[in-house]
Amino acid sequence: MDSFASRFLLVFCTSLGVVLGAALIGSLAAVITGGQPIRIMLKIAYEIKIWAIAAAIGGTFTTIEILESGLFEGELRIVIKQLLYFFSAFLGAQLGYSLIAIIAGGKG
Repeated sequence: MDSFASRFLLVFCTSLGVVLGAALIGSLAAVITGGQPIRIMLKIAYEIKIWAIAAAIGGTFTTIEILESGLFEGELRIVIKQLLYFFSAFLGAQLGYSLIAIIAGGKG
């Protein structure tokens, strides 16, 4: 079974990778079509953050079910772990956006 630290890091890196990958590969379409890749890269990175979080935590329904069972069965430890995983995913997605903004010269 995965330890908490390894799962925490996995969630962080997954959300970071989703944002970076989507922004970089998505901007390739702007290059091919003659658009503005920097502007598209920033837009994609900003808009994909919520999806990166959902993908990193394994989908929203599973997380909601775990939170529900933890709250209603009184297992506060499970709830705290899920909230920390969510926080890790948020940090990864935000770091990805900030890196893209720095690369693109925008605000991060």
